[in-house]
Amino acid sequence: MKPPCEIVVWYVIPSIRSKLAKELLNLGMKQKDISQLLDITQPAVSQYISDKRGHEIDFDPQVEQYIKDMAIEMKNGDLQPIDLIPKFCHICKTIKTQEVLCQLHREKVNIPTFCNVCMGSQSNSSIFELHD
Repeated sequence: MKPPCEIVVWYVIPSIRSKLAKELLNLGMKQKDISQLLDITQPAVSQYISDKRGHEIDFDPQVEQYIKDMAIEMKNGDLQPIDLIPKFCHICKTIKTQEVLCQLHREKVNIPTFCNVCMGSQSNSSIFELHD
């Protein structure tokens, strides 16, 4: 069985990048500049913009707005590259609470419908706890 993290890597992150690249393009940025901001290749940006990559998830309005705001901050130079990591993580956490990750996991991996390992809103405890 694939862990939920693998679903994030294969579907969630590419979908976030795709939406972000499209938003930056709509703000007037060139693909080369977008690739530098996202630390990906220009051909990858082209694939995101043309929906050849990262088009599996339709985001809810809350996530859409968060990505739009992030694009504006990036274009204006208000975000440092290190600030992108917590922003991406926040989007992933939001998606998990909406159970989008669980739905993807069920569709792509064919897991049982009663599984709650993906930490959706129904799952309020973790199997593992971190200790200091």
